[in-house]
Amino acid sequence: MKVLMVNGSSNLKGCTFTALTEVGKALEKEGVEYEIFQLGAKPIRDCIGCGKCHDGKCIFNDDDVNKFAEMAKEADGFVFGSPVYYAHPSGRLLSFLDRVFYCSTTSAQHPFYFKPAAAVISARRGGTTASFDVINKYFTIAMMPVVASSYWNMVHGNTPEEVMQDLEGLQTMGNIGSNMAWMLKNIACGKEHGIASPKYDKSQRTNFIR
Repeated sequence: MKVLMVNGSSNLKGCTFTALTEVGKALEKEGVEYEIFQLGAKPIRDCIGCGKCHDGKCIFNDDDVNKFAEMAKEADGFVFGSPVYYAHPSGRLLSFLDRVFYCSTTSAQHPFYFKPAAAVISARRGGTTASFDVINKYFTIAMMPVVASSYWNMVHGNTPEEVMQDLEGLQTMGNIGSNMAWMLKNIACGKEHGIASPKYDKSQRTNFIR
């Protein structure tokens, strides 16, 4: 089993990365692999609604959206991490999620359906719950079980060193990892005993305004 994480910060080894690494430590204790996918500081296009997605791929290839979509097919669970910018997730992460989730609806093998996911938020002080809410909405529209913890999935600190002093935040990250591993093992056990994922019916879109 493997969990694919996304660091939505342009800072490769900052506070968000530190939080994700704590989740990863707990996963490894439970025998679950993890990998952190770095968005980095490269430009990421926003979705322009062109409708040219085909088989889960975006028409634009000048960033890592398509690369991640392919990796996601092999992952068993996901953690998406972001710093807080003006009480919302980073713009680069939102542009990334808009495209990778929308493109996935055209895929013959949807990479997200019925796979557990968690959001992780890093902040100096405020804006965490609003950011947490935004990311969770991607999961609930893609029928992904949401992994909870013992508190809101957040850490506080302005540097990685300060994050490591947030004992409650670190405990919360560890519990995310443990709960993710537990959920993945239960899903795997269910499949071994013939319990398949729910059937997915094609989306119905009701449009009243023409």
